[in-house]
Amino acid sequence: MLGSVETRSVSPVFVGRAGELTALTEALSRATAGEPQALLIGGEAGVGKTRLIEEFTGTACDRGAVVALGGCVELGADGLPFAPFSTALRALRRRLPDELTAAADGQHGELARLLPELGDPGGHDPADEDSTARLFELTVRLLERLAADRTIVLVLEDLHWADTSTRHLLTYLLRTLRRGRIVVVASYRADDIHRRHPLRPLLAELDRLRTIRRIELPRFTRTEVHRQLTGILAAEPDPGLVEEVFERSDGNAFFVEELVVSHEAGCAPGQLSDSLRDLLLVRVEALPEDAQRIVRIAAEGGSTVEYGLLAAVARLTEDELIEALRAAVGANILLAVPDGDGYRFRHSLVREAVSDDLLPGERSRLNRRYAEALQADPALVRADERATRLATYWYHAHDPAKALPAVLRASVATRKRHAYAEQLRLLERAMELWDEAPAEVRAALRPIDYADAYPPCGCDPDTTPLRYLDLLAEAAVAARLSGERERALKIGRTALRILGGEEENDPLRAAWFWTERARLQSNLGRGDGREEIARAQELVKGLPPSAVHAVVLVGAAGWGMLRDPGPEALTAAERAVEYARLVKAESIELNARLTLGTIMVAAGDVAAGLAEMHEVRERTTVLGQFTEAARAHINISSALEFLGRSHEAVETAEAGLRLARAYGLVDSIGWVEANRAESLFSLGRWDEVREAAERLLRSASSTKPRGSASLRLAQLAAARGEPDAAARHLAAARAVYGTRDPIPQYTLPMAQVAVAAAAAEGRIADVRAELAAAERGGFPPGTHRYGWPLVLTAVTAEADSRGLPAADEGRAEALALVRRCLRALAAPVPVWEAHSRHVSEELARAEGRETAARWAEVVAAYEPLDRPAQLARARYRLADALLVEGGRREEAAALLREVRATADLLGARPLREDVDLLAARARLSLAPEERPPAPAEPGDDAFGLTRREQDVLRLVAAGRTNRQIAEELFISPKTASVHVSHILAKLGVAGRGEAAALAHRLHLLDVPLRPGA
Repeated sequence: MLGSVETRSVSPVFVGRAGELTALTEALSRATAGEPQALLIGGEAGVGKTRLIEEFTGTACDRGAVVALGGCVELGADGLPFAPFSTALRALRRRLPDELTAAADGQHGELARLLPELGDPGGHDPADEDSTARLFELTVRLLERLAADRTIVLVLEDLHWADTSTRHLLTYLLRTLRRGRIVVVASYRADDIHRRHPLRPLLAELDRLRTIRRIELPRFTRTEVHRQLTGILAAEPDPGLVEEVFERSDGNAFFVEELVVSHEAGCAPGQLSDSLRDLLLVRVEALPEDAQRIVRIAAEGGSTVEYGLLAAVARLTEDELIEALRAAVGANILLAVPDGDGYRFRHSLVREAVSDDLLPGERSRLNRRYAEALQADPALVRADERATRLATYWYHAHDPAKALPAVLRASVATRKRHAYAEQLRLLERAMELWDEAPAEVRAALRPIDYADAYPPCGCDPDTTPLRYLDLLAEAAVAARLSGERERALKIGRTALRILGGEEENDPLRAAWFWTERARLQSNLGRGDGREEIARAQELVKGLPPSAVHAVVLVGAAGWGMLRDPGPEALTAAERAVEYARLVKAESIELNARLTLGTIMVAAGDVAAGLAEMHEVRERTTVLGQFTEAARAHINISSALEFLGRSHEAVETAEAGLRLARAYGLVDSIGWVEANRAESLFSLGRWDEVREAAERLLRSASSTKPRGSASLRLAQLAAARGEPDAAARHLAAARAVYGTRDPIPQYTLPMAQVAVAAAAAEGRIADVRAELAAAERGGFPPGTHRYGWPLVLTAVTAEADSRGLPAADEGRAEALALVRRCLRALAAPVPVWEAHSRHVSEELARAEGRETAARWAEVVAAYEPLDRPAQLARARYRLADALLVEGGRREEAAALLREVRATADLLGARPLREDVDLLAARARLSLAPEERPPAPAEPGDDAFGLTRREQDVLRLVAAGRTNRQIAEELFISPKTASVHVSHILAKLGVAGRGEAAALAHRLHLLDVPLRPGA
């Protein structure tokens, strides 16, 4: 019997694909040399993707590479989270047990979420938004370490079935893999990727990465089909058969095989159905009855079915089962799984055809038998698959009473693995089943078993039933953590609508949903969340202390910390700490204490605030709450920068980076790196700023750190005299931050860059408009750190434009605006006191009353501080004032040499040009070894301007036309025009406005105008 169904339909000869195989082997060679490689192989079902991969992996093994293969699993309409990665890591663990243990580097618990064999993955913190990114980072690092001294080929098949978490992990891997001898090969069925398929945007994104090569497999040519048939038949095929098979298969390699089987079985061409499904079922229908039954059972079990589970569902004797399996394997329909005790279909098309051929009642009955068998003996499948598969089987068995608890247990299992997209899908399925499940089943469910997003309400966990609102809370958090914020917002609206009805009166739960909504509104750029937080506060007012009450107060304090860190925010933070302690919610308490410490520093209670934050950092590290510990590093480094202690801020940020990288806290890395770049800018380490900001743009997983990177690059470009780059980066930052949630730590620095760009281009009206808009928005407590640089940039522009006709209109109002800002901004520490002195003296310069003595005080204020750019600019002003007042040329020259050296170090081109122009006007040498030239004679000028040209320049600066100049100096208009042309050439400027500005800045007009020629 067995011999009659054994069939050889696979060609022993590898046909075609020479170019594709060469691309794969070349990638293997490059990876072996230490350059990671990634390739995507696409093609329609049956075109030969698997055969190409098998040929390549055989070559890789021959070259000594370690091959780890994982396939995406289709289970009904579901996918198992991280299935291909778990399978591949399991293969690596078998091949390299000691090496994988060492590469895990103490992160076994976290990596156990992908590979349960590594240990206990531990619990889940619904507030930990970094958990998934951390798992991804640790996975990439594990692979890089394993591939440090050996070549690894990681193969991920059938991406068209990939679950969301697998797609996200693959994207992260391909974007961040930078070292190691590793080749990543992923395949997908191209004809399944319709316009709305979730893999489609991923493929589009990966196409933009130059490090990834995409290979599309075409169908075979007639010649290649001829070679395939020759290999299958082990003889030269009849030309008529070649023509018939090529025409009917259209070059699809798998269809060629099936047509050969049909031909060998004696089916005449006319007897063969045109239906693809019928073609694929020809071989199945030729099997003995028991074998056909096993194939139908296996088709409903998933991509791979374990032998024990198959036996339990089939209910055949062991001998009958083995004979049936032998027949199916001999017919090339099923294959034994090489790395496990199970079977899978040789080609998914056959499984789909068999599954589609099942009757509806037959499908439900098979799923019920699978569920019953697995429930009776859970050891039949691996632990990491058990909950999801049982939930799927019960769901497709159409038994809500059994399906609802199973689906909820599966949602908890996926949550523990940080597979939040899959958790959300399961929770939505639970909500679908909720009303269908019997009331007694729902009454037996407990929140403590299935839901932990909503804080404990103080009810008895043994008697309180799970509610539909618990599912909504869990789904809202899962949607937020999986990046589906719109979906989270919609779920929250549903919950609030239910809570607004007459049947529900639960102010605590409503307050929790309003707090979640506030966070989502801010994240989506829909608003600042203030209204939602106010609603939540109103709901909990007067209620006994609870964890929800503490969460609401933490939200209010956090809102105030970023937008208005005044007394109200301080009070909210203090009460949040108090309430969290009362209900013994330590994680909420630590979050609140960190916010409290930050607000205390902003309010001037520096020592106590820093002490509070340091205590939180130590405690969270001890408790293993590393996301909160990283947040402590972020807030402490920010507070130190606020205090002008930039060196300490950099050290704290670098410690935070080490922590975040050690635990894979990808989002935290972005925030810490952004703070570090800000402090490096203050310290004048501008090349490092550029490196950090560009790195942040490439790697940050959140939008706000990317916005900070663009903002830092904009500030750098403005300081270095690159107006086009400054405008480009500023536009990128503004696009990130939007306009609906103005936060001073972003809006004020962006205004400063806009003012700097406008000043560089002589747009004094735009300078004034930007400062006025900032002043209308106010300078809340603690925001002087951002306000002082803005006001300093604006008042410097006013001083530089003094005497220009275009700046005269509105000048008094502009200087009054600067004075209002000066009064509004606090200067509680030396660095901001120095800024205050600087602004005051620039204001004096704008009014023509500056003195060298006061500039010397500004210089003295900056000298003990780590602010090289500001110190250099103050020294430049002091040198200028000394030269104007006369008599201290050598002191001025020494100052200008110091400023020139600093400008060169910073790459500050505008400052360097100003120094050079001032030295040229004063005839000072900036070379220390040369004797300075003698002072210029009265009326002479370092730019070579004659006395008459100086007189003309004074009138040009006053806004006179050539005719008016001629009349005042008793010369002809033509002569006046010639003088103006000579002046522009000598000063190296393009127009009259630039000449006037340069003349005022360098005091070229200080000699009184003489009448006559």
